[in-house]
Amino acid sequence: MSANPPIFATLGCRLNAYETEAMKDLAAKAGVENAVVVNTCAVTAEAVRKARQEIRKLRRDNPDAKIIVTGCAAQTEPDTFTAMGEVDLVIGNTEKMQIETWNAMGPDFIGQTERVQVDDIMSVTETAGHLIDGFGTRSRAYVQVQNGCDHRCTFCIIPYGRGNSRSVPAGVVVEQIKRLVDKGFNEVVLTGVDLTSWGADLPATPRLGDLVMRILKLVPDLPRLRISSIDSIEADEMLMQAIATEPRLMPHLHLSLQHGDDLILKRMARRHLRDDAIRFCEEARKLRPEMTFGADIIAGFPTETEAHFENSLRLVEECGLTWLHVFPYSKREGTPAARIPSQVNGKIIKERAARLREAGEKRVAAHLAEQVGRTHHILMENPHMGRTEQFTEVRFDAPQVEGEIVTAAILGIDGAQLTA
Repeated sequence: MSANPPIFATLGCRLNAYETEAMKDLAAKAGVENAVVVNTCAVTAEAVRKARQEIRKLRRDNPDAKIIVTGCAAQTEPDTFTAMGEVDLVIGNTEKMQIETWNAMGPDFIGQTERVQVDDIMSVTETAGHLIDGFGTRSRAYVQVQNGCDHRCTFCIIPYGRGNSRSVPAGVVVEQIKRLVDKGFNEVVLTGVDLTSWGADLPATPRLGDLVMRILKLVPDLPRLRISSIDSIEADEMLMQAIATEPRLMPHLHLSLQHGDDLILKRMARRHLRDDAIRFCEEARKLRPEMTFGADIIAGFPTETEAHFENSLRLVEECGLTWLHVFPYSKREGTPAARIPSQVNGKIIKERAARLREAGEKRVAAHLAEQVGRTHHILMENPHMGRTEQFTEVRFDAPQVEGEIVTAAILGIDGAQLTA
């Protein structure tokens, strides 16, 4: 352990948080000292603004440290951060996961490192070789099985930050999960940028359902497997079979829906229609009645009328969505959507996002009410809070063992939490 280890700041998604843990390990091995590493997000223009704000704050708080900026915003617009006087080094998403990058920043790296190290992410064909065994809480571990995206949704900059889709081979994933189970983790979450594209670049082109079935078969001691965000139109037959037959696969799916109107979905270059989303949710719930859904929905995409928006609002009920991630549309330079002339007024976007969140809150309240009196298996994240199979928070007055799965009856509701 170095005398003055680097400080890490993470912005954005779960995958960024995962990669920050990997970078901590790489920096420690390289002996990097007196540095601040900012892992940025590029999903919206607002995310980039927040990254710049965070960098300025970190410079004020750490006047003598080297400021190193990486992540998706560093990848997509390195010049933005190079132009900041506070920044000493800009490294891309590929470079940040390579030990050579960190070795070059060892104790005496001053003046010996190129200020900008950002290569063409589209030329990358490998997933990061640096895998970490778990991160987050002692109860739940996240395993990155895929990175990048081959799709080009008109609102999204992420493929230009993450590159094309690359998959981690199933054997590597299974071995990592076995190690995590041996370390005592009771739940593993599979993560990626476009999870349902897993396997398309591997020999024999397996699908995500094949990976899920293989994990559950070859790691019989794993109590719970969870899938993060998926594109429902790409859900394969084996994944649906796993939903129907594997109780260790958690009945909670977060769906990348984005909108509820067919014309807007087309303008977004999405690959599904509203009826596809409704049909998927109905089928999944038929196979697993206790299934709950989260979803990403964008409010105020260019050309969105009130009638278009109402279709999104109705989709919340028609799909039976519970956990909504509502994104007010934010113009992102470099994307086709930013060039559409009919941008929606910011005040209207904000108002529509609020209405969607209100619809989501009603769905959460209904879900919580349905759980009272039921018995759940709850994975404890800390002594007083755990989550059900459907990812619902449960509060305990009496302390429990962190990381254990506790069977308990739900007694009531306290705000957005259940009580047991």
